[in-house]
Amino acid sequence: MSRLTPAVSESDHRAGPDDAPVTLVEYGDYECPHCGGAYPIVREVQRRMGRGLRLVFRNFPLAEMHPHAVRAAEAAEAAAVQDKFWEMHDLLFEHQAALDDSDLMRYAKTLALDTGRVKEEL
Repeated sequence: MSRLTPAVSESDHRAGPDDAPVTLVEYGDYECPHCGGAYPIVREVQRRMGRGLRLVFRNFPLAEMHPHAVRAAEAAEAAAVQDKFWEMHDLLFEHQAALDDSDLMRYAKTLALDTGRVKEEL
């Protein structure tokens, strides 16, 4: 049987137990309106399934369509280095209309991240 996606690994952003009976792998773009529309649905699925779901998020910025998508993904990855990926992930989807560099730095400050490190990674 062919696999369409690589197996989940330690380098993936994961929420939920590794032994959950269901794994949802989401490829997303923080500026994509369709991804933004899916965000509250995925959150509700997480709430309903609880420990029965492992969510994996993989950044997939569509740069040719969304000019801020790559920088937003970089901000999420920079937050991950400081153990705040999911917090940044939520902020980015909750504020899709505000993803320029000054917004990203404001979110980093909101999360009490080392903004110098974040700036280096953007």
